[in-house]
Amino acid sequence: MAELTTYPTPPRAAGRVLPGWLSALVVVERFWTWYRHGWRATAVTSVLQPLLFLLAFGVGLGSLVNTGGRAIAATGGVPYLMYLAPGLLAMSAVQIAAFESTYPVLSAFKWQRIYQAMAASPITPGQIAIGNLTWIGLRMLSSGVVYVLIIALLGGVRGFGVVLSLLCATLCGLAFSSLVMTFASVIRNEEVAFSAFFRFVLIPMTLFSGTFFPITRLPAWVRPVAWVTPLWHGTELSRGVALGTLRLLPALGHLGYLLALLALGAGLLKRRFQRRLST
Repeated sequence: MAELTTYPTPPRAAGRVLPGWLSALVVVERFWTWYRHGWRATAVTSVLQPLLFLLAFGVGLGSLVNTGGRAIAATGGVPYLMYLAPGLLAMSAVQIAAFESTYPVLSAFKWQRIYQAMAASPITPGQIAIGNLTWIGLRMLSSGVVYVLIIALLGGVRGFGVVLSLLCATLCGLAFSSLVMTFASVIRNEEVAFSAFFRFVLIPMTLFSGTFFPITRLPAWVRPVAWVTPLWHGTELSRGVALGTLRLLPALGHLGYLLALLALGAGLLKRRFQRRLST
């Protein structure tokens, strides 16, 4: 696609800057206005794709796993469907974060110029960034609710811990989204950047972060790579609270890591939006 002519961001409209919480609601309202008309375009990645994973692996492969003594021991003695479901919940949040934080962000900067229009109002670039991140979090949460209902219908819910599991998965997705949005805000030309991201970051992280099997089954030299991914921490939290197996110290470690990653990502994101919308 040919590079479009860019123009400087219009000066901010006269008047005071909106409070942070109110500006976030305004930004969320904008995205909700579009989403209520175009939600069908996101149904595959939001609900259908994780549902297919759940049916193929949790039900199909699970029928084989549940009959193997060593395999069932690796899942902590629970049916594979119950073991897999919280991991898929975290994986689904991360995938939604990846898709919502790449091309839509670049498009809002480069083609649709939505962010420039917002920046001309009493909303700062940092508030635009946090508002967009809030919207992505709500997307993950709402899709997760539908997914949890499907899991419950298939018998993959062990107790009310699945509610906390959903919140942990959303936190994991938010931490990942803040970093991906920062990356997308740097991109000027999408020719290979996003393709490389999906191929060399998202897919390997999905496969080797403990979603489908414990990372103790990986070679020892691969495990440290999994440890630094937000998806592994999100999966451990989601699975632990869903199955009631999470201990206090590991829980604090996983939670602290995701919160620190989210704080770092949000700070970088606000700076990048400020820089790009001020030039």
